[in-house]
Amino acid sequence: MTWYIRNGCGYSKPAPSMRLASRVVLILFSISVVSLVLIGRCGLKLEQELKVESSAAGPMSPDTGNFMYHLSNSEYENDALRKKDDEHKIEIQRLENEIYELKKKLEAYQRLDEDIQPIPVKSVGSHNLLGVEECGEYIEKQISVAELKDGVPLNNEYEVLPFSHFTFSRVYPVDLGLGKRVVEKPIGYRRKDLLEVFVRALEMVNKNRHGKYRYAVEDFVDGAFRNDPITGTQYSLYFKQRNSSRTYRVLTLVRPFAPIQLVSDDSTKTSKQLVNVILPLSGRIDKFRNFMDKFVKVGIKHDRRIFLTVVYFGLDGLAEVQQLLTKISKDTKFRNFRLLTLNDTFSRGKGLHVGAEHWSKSDVILFMCDVDIIFSTKFLERCRLNTAPGKMVYYPIVFSLYNPSIVYSLQGKDLPSESEQLLISRDTGFWRDFGYGMTCQYRSDFLNIKGFDEDIIGWGGEDVMLYRKYVRSKIKVVRSTDPGIFHLWHEKKCDTKTLSVDQQRACLRSRALSEASHAQLGLLAFSDELKHNSDDSQIPIEINSTSGHITQKQS
Repeated sequence: MTWYIRNGCGYSKPAPSMRLASRVVLILFSISVVSLVLIGRCGLKLEQELKVESSAAGPMSPDTGNFMYHLSNSEYENDALRKKDDEHKIEIQRLENEIYELKKKLEAYQRLDEDIQPIPVKSVGSHNLLGVEECGEYIEKQISVAELKDGVPLNNEYEVLPFSHFTFSRVYPVDLGLGKRVVEKPIGYRRKDLLEVFVRALEMVNKNRHGKYRYAVEDFVDGAFRNDPITGTQYSLYFKQRNSSRTYRVLTLVRPFAPIQLVSDDSTKTSKQLVNVILPLSGRIDKFRNFMDKFVKVGIKHDRRIFLTVVYFGLDGLAEVQQLLTKISKDTKFRNFRLLTLNDTFSRGKGLHVGAEHWSKSDVILFMCDVDIIFSTKFLERCRLNTAPGKMVYYPIVFSLYNPSIVYSLQGKDLPSESEQLLISRDTGFWRDFGYGMTCQYRSDFLNIKGFDEDIIGWGGEDVMLYRKYVRSKIKVVRSTDPGIFHLWHEKKCDTKTLSVDQQRACLRSRALSEASHAQLGLLAFSDELKHNSDDSQIPIEINSTSGHITQKQS
């Protein structure tokens, strides 16, 4: 505590004890300052001595235990040079890699430049236009590149460009447009395109013809077309040869990115071309009877240039098949039958292969068939027209019918006869563009390409393997929608015990697509809502709890 004494003037001044304390504090402060100065100077000299000793002894490593590590100026420079040298090496390596990549790109561009030749141009006035001679050469080159006369080896089945079948009033498109129509009238640009091609073809076949020998509209049978994005649109047109039975004029035309050019004009006679129908079978006797009824009407009574080879697996039902073939042969006086038997597990590929091998006569067209198939005489003619030994095989896109119990029950109609069900519409079926089982090809081509893989057991797979063999060969594959061949709906059993995983997946996919259209399946899915809205909207169908198939309720 500090005491103050007030003087006469009213000011206070410290007591004598306070003055003594202030002096003591001042002395202590002075001593502290002097000590700090001395310690600082001595410490600085010691640090300088350590630096001198360290420089004389050379650089010291931290590993020696000393806590200070210094480098001379020359060593700093050497370290910097080493770092720059490393950086230069890295940069050189990066540039060398970049040069290597640029060389590879340059070589690729040079190869591309060799493959693609510039289109020759001829100067006309102020514009660079193709001259007549150069234009002709360019069109010839486009035609030679296109798959018109000969097949072109492809990598897989996805590269095949399918044809769309057409007549004078109908088009059966393989690629469905906005309307998703499986058959349509040619309208708009499609009508103009086909009409121009037809008129041009008619002019070509009537060249140097006069009077009754000239072709007319009624002589046109049908045709097919496909679009190649590189070379243009390709067309095949068939005309009946006048005054000659079973003879056709076949015109192949192309619309390149230039005027239409005639590629070939051949005459093909089909009157002596025999078609050998090969049918693998195991059981299913009722289906076989139905198949033979259609075979008699189409093949025997109308076409007659046909042969049937049945390859039967097992013994169950074999006697009935023999009796049926014998009876038909006697009734129709038709002898072109052969029955081959195999005591083995059913394999479609093996059956077709055995049927193709058991033929001792001259080369013949093979039609690989199934018991659920119905075909017309027009299909058999297209089978002949679209096959040529060593040059061409025919893979028609079959129209597959939906489950009739769904199709007609949803419309409130009774189930019609089988022949009345053969209608092409989006409500009755679909183009089976994923199926390759039905095919026409010469026996010589089938054997040369080594036929089917006989190791495949059960359902599916063998047809795709054979199709890929042709796709990868130089034989032209004609893939086209065909309104003359139908696949009848039937129950499919995708047995997990006998089928591989891939076969079972393909079987289930085929089964799902074959039941009904998207819209029809939607109506089934929302049938409860329809029943709720109206009692008259009940759908007379039932689902088998065991097989999962849909059938029409019996009234």
